[in-house]
Amino acid sequence: MIGMPTSSTPFTLPNSRTEPDGSAVVRVLSYNIRSMQDDTAALARVIAACAPDLVLLQEAPRFFRWRKKLARLAAASGLVTLSGGGTAAGPALLCSLRATVERTEDVLLPLTPGLHRRGLATAVVRFGGARLGVLSCHLSLQRDERYEQGGMLLDRLAGLGVPHAVAGGDLNERPEGRTFRRLASHLQDGWAVAPRGGEHTYAATGPYQRIDSVFATAGVEVLGCGVPLGHPGVTEADLRAATDHLPVLADLRVPAA
Repeated sequence: MIGMPTSSTPFTLPNSRTEPDGSAVVRVLSYNIRSMQDDTAALARVIAACAPDLVLLQEAPRFFRWRKKLARLAAASGLVTLSGGGTAAGPALLCSLRATVERTEDVLLPLTPGLHRRGLATAVVRFGGARLGVLSCHLSLQRDERYEQGGMLLDRLAGLGVPHAVAGGDLNERPEGRTFRRLASHLQDGWAVAPRGGEHTYAATGPYQRIDSVFATAGVEVLGCGVPLGHPGVTEADLRAATDHLPVLADLRVPAA
């Protein structure tokens, strides 16, 4: 792939599992899929090869027959639809059958006239004895609105009422930006804590910046996080064809509730 760096850190992560003490190793994938306008077969292959327990999507289908399109992607990836899509203005959640779903909620953020509507897809799930809040976001292109949405994201995570949570998405901002820094001051930035694979997530055909990330609350152990370059079954051809972003894959150890 033109411009695709070769990772100096092999992308190896532990397999998902539930520990004897009730804690769980959970694999989370965050991915901007550009409304499935590209090669959906390649997209499904990338997701399936990553073997995630949770998928945090951005730019999921949200207009004509969006539920059917999202369900087809989930089925092709060996997953099921959890929440989001049109009802969250783009963010969506998929999960494996390993997850026990407690509740879901799609949240529409305040609309700024002249800008795109934004939203959050959220859920609370259980893996063994571990409870985990989940949130997918796609923040604004406009600097001030993006900063306000970052605060709403943190408020929503706190409002899930669980001690451990993961949030991921397309922040439309690099780590030095004030919204990214706002999130990283309250949450663990997965790549900064335990980098694996590649760093830059955009653009897929020549990645030069990290604007997509997976964050975790305190108490969640980040075992590894990054673009799954070199991950078994994930090919450069599929990454190039699937969408215009590269995915972020993280393994987390979530304590028992």
